Amino acid sequence: MAMKELYANPGHLIRRAHQIAVALFMEECARFDITPVQYALLLAIRENPGVDATRLSALIAFDRSTLGSVLERLEAKKLVLRSASPDDKRIKVLHLTSAGTTLLRAVEPAVARSQERLLEPLPQRHRASLLMLLNELVRLNNDAVPASLRGAGAQS
Repeated sequence: MAMKELYANPGHLIRRAHQIAVALFMEECARFDITPVQYALLLAIRENPGVDATRLSALIAFDRSTLGSVLERLEAKKLVLRSASPDDKRIKVLHLTSAGTTLLRAVEPAVARSQERLLEPLPQRHRASLLMLLNELVRLNNDAVPASLRGAGAQS
């Protein structure tokens, strides 16, 4: 494969788009000291208080083994509280702390700006089409990865 072909490869283009999306997120959210995965976790916990880590990994399509270390960092920052489930003491459930709720509320405009900046170079008429096609691509390939999306946001 020649470099020209690599640059036209959908996998390469998606990887580059991801790099750009993360860079824009990190730039907009720098003062909040939060990563895209941490943001997704905080949002999912806010929307699903008392969720356990296994369900949380399915909600955001994130590898369960890696999720634990991200949760430890959020716990160390006092943004998330892990406690035993009232139904099963072996299971830890997650809640946002007041600091986590405050951070999530404060960072949301910066996250929105990062998403706007990502699409900004495209003409308005192409933005909805891109999102529709990306959603369809992800939905159709969801089961190709171990950390597939399995939750309220999952599309069938």
